[in-house]
Amino acid sequence: MAAKRLLDDSGRDPAEPEGKKMKTRPSFAAVISEAVMVKSLQNFCSALEPLIRRVVKEEVEHGLRRSARLQLQRSPSLQFRALEPSSYILSFSNKLSLPVFTGSKLEDVDNRPLQIFLMNTEGGQQFRTSLPQPIKIEIVVLDGDFLSDEREDWSSEEFNNKIVRERAGKRPLLTGDVAVTLRDGYASIGEFSFTDNSSWIRSRHFRLGARVAPGSYQGARIREAKTEPFIVKDHRGELYKKHYPPMLDDEVWRLEKIGKEGAFHKKLASEAINTVQDFLKLWVVDYAKLRRVLGVGMSDKMWEATIKHAKMCPVDNKLYRCFGRGFTIYLNSICQVVAIMPQGQNYQISNLTTSQKAQVDQLIKDAYNQWGSLEELDGHNLSENALVATPGYMEAYSTQHQDLTTSIQQNEFFDGGFAELDNLPTNSHMAYDHGWS
Repeated sequence: MAAKRLLDDSGRDPAEPEGKKMKTRPSFAAVISEAVMVKSLQNFCSALEPLIRRVVKEEVEHGLRRSARLQLQRSPSLQFRALEPSSYILSFSNKLSLPVFTGSKLEDVDNRPLQIFLMNTEGGQQFRTSLPQPIKIEIVVLDGDFLSDEREDWSSEEFNNKIVRERAGKRPLLTGDVAVTLRDGYASIGEFSFTDNSSWIRSRHFRLGARVAPGSYQGARIREAKTEPFIVKDHRGELYKKHYPPMLDDEVWRLEKIGKEGAFHKKLASEAINTVQDFLKLWVVDYAKLRRVLGVGMSDKMWEATIKHAKMCPVDNKLYRCFGRGFTIYLNSICQVVAIMPQGQNYQISNLTTSQKAQVDQLIKDAYNQWGSLEELDGHNLSENALVATPGYMEAYSTQHQDLTTSIQQNEFFDGGFAELDNLPTNSHMAYDHGWS
């Protein structure tokens, strides 16, 4: 019996416990560790999901674009349409008014709205034309270096590649009527303006461009329009810009070499010279005093530049009447003599005596000093008895001449005694080009 038990036990693993082996239970720490691991995996998957979605989306879009390009390459009809030559072009009717400031209305050099024409270049000549149906036109901003080689032709791809978009976080570069309809070969652009300057691009210049709005026209290509390159400055610069030409009611610092709130501006203001009209009146009546007011700080070169700019100012049709002993004189808005009406008898202007000429000169000075009390008239309503001054006469009675008598004798006056009132100068730059310097 003992031998049998020894034989039966010989095949048993001595390390195996006796009886049925019991299944071990996991410890509490193991359970917690496993739960933490599962939670971490869930968090990782949640964080990874948006990234996977974005990558998949980008790959799908890339595949669609590639498929569209392959389809275009395999379609001869589409290729032909893309390369089809056309004699139609868009063209801006006029040059852009410069300088250009942000927020300021864009106009042409004649201060009118910009216009776009449809032109036909068939036969090597350009002439206006039209299409049976209206076309949508889009106004865009181009980089100033577009076609720096001055080529007269370009592809749509070249044009589109040079379109400038707004900077990150900024409004669209152009705001306003930037989408117009071309009807009967013509479109007028309403109010539109820049919202940003051009200093942030490499060329520092913009161009305006006009193209057929994508998807609005299926015919032969119409070549885009473009302007010359220009700089766009911030609006704050416009607050100090000069006017060309200056107007009578412009503030005097709009003239060249006179800065706003600068030394010359303050000197003029101290003498009640606040507008361009005030400046020109004193220049006509007593140019030497005006020169003294500005002082030695204004060099002769600066003085000449300021006067030249002021003389661009157009003169209106207003006249001012001043009564004196034996004469009534008529002055324009800058105190120039326009006509004389003798009282009691008729005088030949060329026969006025030295004392009469001096009397007229004194009347001019009195009129200047009492400008606010002068009678204002319409320049078209002078009496037929008025002696209308020639340009030489107006020059003679300006006290900028040191020797009044000599100046008058050196000028030619009309010999007929009375001028036709229809010949009275009524407009702009009345005497500026007749010997004044």
